[in-house]
Amino acid sequence: MSKKIAVIYKTKYGSTKKYAGWIALKLDADLYEISDIRSKHLDEYETIIFGGGIYKGKINGLNFIDQNYNKIKDKNIYIFSVGMESISENRKESLIKNNFKNIEEKNVGFYNFKGGLDYSSLSFIDKIMMKALKSMIDKKTKSDLTEDDKVVLRGFEEKIDLTDKKSIKELIDKISVYKSANDN
Repeated sequence: MSKKIAVIYKTKYGSTKKYAGWIALKLDADLYEISDIRSKHLDEYETIIFGGGIYKGKINGLNFIDQNYNKIKDKNIYIFSVGMESISENRKESLIKNNFKNIEEKNVGFYNFKGGLDYSSLSFIDKIMMKALKSMIDKKTKSDLTEDDKVVLRGFEEKIDLTDKKSIKELIDKISVYKSANDN
C-alpha cells in the first residue's frame, strides 16, 4: 500500500484552504480542493486528511468523506474543522454526532482550528446569520460575554484572522509519528 497522504478541503472564505496548504506542505502531501478529487482517487492514499469550515453546526463538505467511508475506513483518516468558536469537549461531541453519519468516530482523528471573519465579504445569507448571532450576543450583559463573543462582535467592525500555523502541530505530530513507525 502506498504511503501517500491526501489533504482534501472545502473552503468558503479561505481559512480552511490556508490550513490545508500548511498541512500539505509539512507532510509533503497531495493537496486537493474537494471539487478536484473523485472517489476513485482515494485508493491511491494511505492517509486521508479532510478539512472544512463549520457552518450552522455542519462541517462543510464532510459528506464526501461520509459517502466514501466504506471505501476508506481501513485508511488513516483525520478530519479538521475551522471556525470562530473555541471547541469544548461537549461541542466536539456535538459536532461529531451531527456530522459523522457513516464515519466511525473511533477510527478518525478530529481537530479544530480557529478561522477568520470578514463581515464585509460574507454572502448575503451568511450576513443574515451573523446578524442573528450578533443580536443574541447583544442580549448578554458585558460580564457574560465570552472571548468568542467578543471576537464575533469585533468582526463586525474589522477583519479578524485567528488562523495560526502553530495550531496544526498536534495533527502533524500524530501523522508523523504514525509515518515513522510504519516506514521502518
